[in-house]
Amino acid sequence: MRVIVPAETKNGEKRVALLPDIISKLTRAGLTVAIQTGAGVHAGANDDAYVAAGASVFGATDLDKELSSADVILSVQPLTTAQAAKVKRGGITISFLSSSNAADSIDALAQAGATAISLEAVPRISRAQSMDALTSQALCAGYKAALVGAELSPRFFPLLMTAAGTVTPANVLVLGAGVAGLQAIATARRLGAVVSAYDVRPSSADEVRSMGATFIELELEALEGAGGYAREMTEERAAKQRELLTPYITKSHVLITTAAVPGRPAPRLVTKEMYSSMAEGSVIVDLAAESGGNVEGSKPGEIVNVAGGIKIWGGKDVPSQLPFHASYLYSRNVVNLLLLMTKEGVVTPDFSDEIIDAAALTHDGAKRKGA
Repeated sequence: MRVIVPAETKNGEKRVALLPDIISKLTRAGLTVAIQTGAGVHAGANDDAYVAAGASVFGATDLDKELSSADVILSVQPLTTAQAAKVKRGGITISFLSSSNAADSIDALAQAGATAISLEAVPRISRAQSMDALTSQALCAGYKAALVGAELSPRFFPLLMTAAGTVTPANVLVLGAGVAGLQAIATARRLGAVVSAYDVRPSSADEVRSMGATFIELELEALEGAGGYAREMTEERAAKQRELLTPYITKSHVLITTAAVPGRPAPRLVTKEMYSSMAEGSVIVDLAAESGGNVEGSKPGEIVNVAGGIKIWGGKDVPSQLPFHASYLYSRNVVNLLLLMTKEGVVTPDFSDEIIDAAALTHDGAKRKGA
C-alpha cells in the first residue's frame, strides 16, 4: 500500500509529517512511501535524504494524481477541501483535524468516502501515549515559551554573583501545568529563574514541585476533567480566581499562560487590570493566543506593547518554530498510529480498537461521532 506525504500549505507551517529516519519502519511493514518535493526542507530533511531512506519523491504537478491514488495520506495540518475532495474512496488520512477549525475538510473527506483519522481525537490512555501528538507538540510549545520570555525580558533569568554586585533572579509565573506548562517550568528553571505555577487541578502540584517550582494554592474548588484536562469553569469562579491570582502576577517579571480546553475557546485567565501593575519591562507569553487567548489584548503572531512598558507575545504556530524536533516527535506519533492499523503490508482501520474508534472522524461516506 502507498503512503504519501504532501507538502504543508498553511502559511507558517514548517513541520513535516514524516522525517527520513523513521521511514524504514514503514517499509519494513510492507508499505511504500512517497514525499512531495521540498516537504521536509524546513525540518532539515531534503529530497535526497528521503530517497536514501527508501522513499520516492514526486513533484507538485503530480500532487493531484498522488492524492487520488494514495492509500494513506499523512500531513500535519488538515488537507484543504480541494485536496480532500480528491482522496479516493477508502483512502485514509492522518493529521490534526478538528470540527472546530476544519469542519469543511471533514465534510469533504466524508463525501469522498475517506477514513479521516484525527490526532486531536486520540484518547489519552496508556496504550496511546506514543501516538499522542497533542502532548508532543505541547512539549515543543512550552519549551519555546520559556525561551521567548527570556529573550524578551530585559532581566537575567539566573542569580549572578558579580564583582559589581548581585543580580537577583527573574520571577517567572506559569499559569496552566499541563504538558506545555510543565515544560515551560522546566526550561525556565534550567535558565535559573525562580518559578511558581498555578493550575486548577490540585493533582498537578506534585509535578510542579518535582521540577523545583512553587505551586500556588488558591482556596477554590478543583476542576479535574477527563483525559487529564481541566474542566471549564463558571464565570463566578473565574472572577474569583483572577482576583486571587493578581498579587502573584504583580510580583512576576515573566508570565507564561498555557491553559486550553480542547475544542473550545481558551479561558480568559488574565485581564488588563491584572497585568497593569506588573513592573516596567515585564513580559507576558500567551501560548493560547490562537484559540482566543488566556490574556486580554494578546494577538497571535504579534508582540503587543501595552502601558507600563509591558510586552505581550501572542503565540502562533509555536511548535513550527522548532520544526526539526517538532517534526521528529510528530513523525513518531503518526507512524505509531499508522502501524497500529497495519498488518502484513495492509492498512485497515479496526474500529473494535478504542484508539481507532475514537480517532476516526469519517468512514465509508459518513461522519462519525466526534466529527
